[in-house]
Amino acid sequence: MSRKLVIEYPYNLPDLLQESPEEFEREAKMAMVVKLFELKRISSGMAAEMVGMDRVSFLFELHQYGVEMINIRPEELASDLENA
Repeated sequence: MSRKLVIEYPYNLPDLLQESPEEFEREAKMAMVVKLFELKRISSGMAAEMVGMDRVSFLFELHQYGVEMINIRPEELASDLENA
């Protein structure tokens, strides 16, 4: 079961951005999901599911939002390599 989030925006905003209302809403949803993923609040799998994409496609879309597919600190990587 899922819940629905309703966000009000100016009626003419999609027109100002030269997008249809559907395109604008899809982009807004993607931006929210990408930010949650970037903050490590949700997994890539959950993010992909929320926007109706497969995981690989979602990961490939991240560059359009300036987000890295893999966000790992150097010390985490070193620790992972030691433990491998």
